[in-house]
Amino acid sequence: MIVFTEHATEKFKVLKRHKFSVTKGQVLATVNNPDLVDYSRLPLLIAQKKIDRGHVLRVVYKQESGNIKVITFYPGRAKQYL
Repeated sequence: MIVFTEHATEKFKVLKRHKFSVTKGQVLATVNNPDLVDYSRLPLLIAQKKIDRGHVLRVVYKQESGNIKVITFYPGRAKQYL
């Protein structure tokens, strides 16, 4: 099961105000089928997936009792993270 923190839920609205819309489906796809996972901040994991030619979506989450808790997510320029 994947749950979203209150912060992560609010992040959809924040990004939309900044004219960068991200859907819940994109976040779920990034967690479930990432292009890469960054383990450098354990116990937090950062899943990353390309969302268009110039951007990736990075999702910060942790695993708790068999569940995945999405803490936050953010778009980034692909050249910065690839």
